[in-house]
Amino acid sequence: MPISRNAQRLKRHTRLRKKVVGTEARPRLQIFRSLHHTYAFVIDDTKGHTLVAASTREGSVADGLGSRTNVEAAQKIGSTIAQRAKAAGIDAVVFDTSGHKYHGRVAALAQAAREAGLEF
Repeated sequence: MPISRNAQRLKRHTRLRKKVVGTEARPRLQIFRSLHHTYAFVIDDTKGHTLVAASTREGSVADGLGSRTNVEAAQKIGSTIAQRAKAAGIDAVVFDTSGHKYHGRVAALAQAAREAGLEF
């Protein structure tokens, strides 16, 4: 019986999390893609706290977007999460793709966060 795509992604994510750990000095920027929304979190794994978050479910982020699931929405999430992280005093992060390929929405979010001044 074939393994589902999500099960394969979770396997990749587990393998990735063995190496990617967010610290207080350099927290982890994790993304989550669903069919309808894109989410981004900055997490300190030593304390287990989410420091900053942004998603297309927020009205301030979703305003002016034609779709909440495309590359344009991911770019807006990337710039928003970078601005919020900078406001919280976070300059550098470790990027966690959550087992997704670095392509499309994931790459667009990362590039927008870099352009907004977040280092990773």
